[in-house]
Amino acid sequence: MNMQQQTPDQSFGISHWPDTDEIYARLNTLVKQPIRPIRREHMDKVMAYFEQRCQTSKQIAEHAKTVIPGGVQHNLAFNYPFALAVKEANGAHLTDVDDNRYIDFLQAGGPTLLGSNDPVVQQKVIETIQNCGPVTGLLHEYEVKLAELVCRHVPSVDMFRMLGSGTEAVMGAIRLARAYTGRKRVIKIGGAYHGWSDQMVYGMRIPGTGRHEAHGIPRSSTAFTQESFPNHLAAIRRKLMFNRLRGGTAAIIVEPLGPESGTRPVTREFNAGLRQLCDEFGALLIFDEVVSGFRVGMSGAQGYFNVTPDLTIFGKCLTGGYPMAGGIGGRKDIMMVLAGGIGASGSKRAFVGGTLSANPLSCVAGYYALEEMDKRNAAFHAGRAGDRLTAGLSDIIERLKLPYVVYNQGSVVHLQTSGVLLLNARNPIKLLKEVKPRKHMMEEMGAAYMAHGLVTLAGSRMYTSMADTDDIIDEALNRFEDVFKLV
Repeated sequence: MNMQQQTPDQSFGISHWPDTDEIYARLNTLVKQPIRPIRREHMDKVMAYFEQRCQTSKQIAEHAKTVIPGGVQHNLAFNYPFALAVKEANGAHLTDVDDNRYIDFLQAGGPTLLGSNDPVVQQKVIETIQNCGPVTGLLHEYEVKLAELVCRHVPSVDMFRMLGSGTEAVMGAIRLARAYTGRKRVIKIGGAYHGWSDQMVYGMRIPGTGRHEAHGIPRSSTAFTQESFPNHLAAIRRKLMFNRLRGGTAAIIVEPLGPESGTRPVTREFNAGLRQLCDEFGALLIFDEVVSGFRVGMSGAQGYFNVTPDLTIFGKCLTGGYPMAGGIGGRKDIMMVLAGGIGASGSKRAFVGGTLSANPLSCVAGYYALEEMDKRNAAFHAGRAGDRLTAGLSDIIERLKLPYVVYNQGSVVHLQTSGVLLLNARNPIKLLKEVKPRKHMMEEMGAAYMAHGLVTLAGSRMYTSMADTDDIIDEALNRFEDVFKLV
């Protein structure tokens, strides 16, 4: 695959930016072809694995459905044919309640860049629980130390406000942008996931789908949310021009790797183009770095692209996998509109809250997780593991003459086998006809990986960590090849 601009700087986890034109060409070819699923006789053997080897998980999953809607609390936990219950997470591996061991390429959806349950961070958290407990309601020194660390590593961040999750941080950033600019409209890049708040459940996963998943959400909640297709700067400019006639645009929010953690990758120049448009039209640029923050490098994707957003959303990696991970960082003049406290003064104030936000446990975990990421150059090592995994998968796919597409942005590895996430709302007939069979194929691929000891995100995305040694990656590649030979 042809590569665009090289990045020799080892402070980043991305060694190269993939050729997006080539990726889209290959993805379009994949979507145009009939699906190539695992053959039925082999899929029967895959399903037998879960029946024979995962009985305790199955019992827990069945009981969960009686007390939990759908049986899972988080979408990451969904697994076909049923959710697996995990009892141990350590480094690059997970062990389920039936004592089956897996190579973990889910890594909790991305936050555990050091690998699961890092002992250094774990010890600091244990000490905090013993000495202080998880929450006091008062100020803790590690709130300040964590904020200082974020400000030091991320050039665009003068001040940092911690919240409970990425969803909360997005809600707060949009409110902040509207309060600061006095404008209402927000443009998101279609297909991106920016949490589940009313205003952001819009154009998710597949660009152009608008309110498709907005059940239970009043139309007024998304009245000022707009979407535009990734990489289409001219279309975004037209929206900004039209919005200017109606009071202007408060912000553009974007995942800098591309929607869904780069499932639809953006060109190398796209983020810089957004920066120019925001400057021209007086809108704020919001980078959602819930996944890319610290995983791409200590300065985030904005450091890699050398683009300065006005506001940055943090989450996941911020606390290395510990809960209550979310926050907003940005320019001081903007961030002061978020000033907390009953006596906060100022002509404008964007109110946010959360009793558990910036609790001692999360702040200590975040401080030491970031310290260890920096000390061990975790983003670089995880990125090299992603490169090795991608190169090996590409070789297997080519050797077995499969139509699948694999590429990576450092430690974020995308493996498209069914192409369901690349269907397009501009072709609604094909979308309605093929979304279910392609989705089911993706679920079956995920199940086959799991039955071969590989945990992925929905069978289409993987996160590597610095715990992924060459030997672990090579073992994983052998297992992936075994799955691909079932097609």
